[in-house]
Amino acid sequence: MRTLIMKFGGASVATPLHFSRIADIVLQRKKDYERIVTVVSAMGNTTDQLISLAKQVNPNPPRREYDMLVTVGERISISLLAMALSLKNQEAVSFTGSQSGIITTNDHTEARIIDVRPFRLQQCLENGQVVIVAGFQGVSLNKEITTLGRGGSDTTAVALGVALEAECVEFYKDVSGIYEKDPKEHPGCRSYPSLTFDEAREIVEQGAKVLSARCIDLAQKNGLPLWVRSFLSDSEEMGTRICDHQQSNRAEPIYECSTVVSNPQ
Repeated sequence: MRTLIMKFGGASVATPLHFSRIADIVLQRKKDYERIVTVVSAMGNTTDQLISLAKQVNPNPPRREYDMLVTVGERISISLLAMALSLKNQEAVSFTGSQSGIITTNDHTEARIIDVRPFRLQQCLENGQVVIVAGFQGVSLNKEITTLGRGGSDTTAVALGVALEAECVEFYKDVSGIYEKDPKEHPGCRSYPSLTFDEAREIVEQGAKVLSARCIDLAQKNGLPLWVRSFLSDSEEMGTRICDHQQSNRAEPIYECSTVVSNPQ
């Protein structure tokens, strides 16, 4: 069965009305893919607002409690998207990072992914449900809630794509692909229809914020194609596809750390 991972960032969930648009996109893609997993970020500036709230209480908040607080934003988004899909008669189930089986190092605020054990997700996918996962978060070997740092939702999406043997990970942005310059500041600049992983990483390292370098590295290790698309456009052809011309067959999944996982449940 064909599996697709779809990732929606903060701009695509900026307002409650955006969730209906996302639901329409998911339903459109479900015509081509039997198994759909969506990874969602917090709405708009929610994470920044939560960080500001924390620092109003404690200028240097304990990292464990910081992670407990900021993961609230993604939980809001996943539940709202499940509601939007339900309104359109598509059964969907939302999961936090820990419920999804995303196992991380013990490093609060900057954890790295060790393993993904998506047992609950697989069961829902087999039942024809759309799975919605909170990006940016997981559970540590010490069974604590952790966050992956800035851009962590992109890494969540790729890690799930690796674990579930997805054909591709699609990133929905407020721009229709990767451009040679910021299209918001340079109207009419050229977009790239395709890039290699190395080319995409170079563009990101030069300051482009369209994807995180971590997610590109993880995708390259596993030969998992990425596709940057616009959530504002209905065209399936627009966007930038990122892959190497000669993809090797994936064997065992490779994540960010090689620490041995013991009894993560």
